[in-house]
Amino acid sequence: MLKVTVEERGNRIVFRVEGKLRGPWVIELERCWRSTSSRMKGKSFSVDLDGVGFVDDQGKALLTEMDSAGVELVANEWIARSAIEQIAAHAVNSTVNTAEHG
Repeated sequence: MLKVTVEERGNRIVFRVEGKLRGPWVIELERCWRSTSSRMKGKSFSVDLDGVGFVDDQGKALLTEMDSAGVELVANEWIARSAIEQIAAHAVNSTVNTAEHG
């Protein structure tokens, strides 16, 4: 199960995610993000992952896409922080590989 709470904090939209980010719940978070971002043009977005206890590969892929789109990923809890660190490492490796082969 996954719970996504959307909060508007001034010029920032925060998606507070709780539960396990896997399988059909990844699709639900993506749907929520895309529909909200299309309605809230000009706002900045962040995802609070402190309530997430598990992230599967599909969830990491979505978070990577969100990160690449400028969404700030926020986490203080170990599991979520670990997922964000993997995403950041992947982004750095992709940038290095692109620069080396470009």
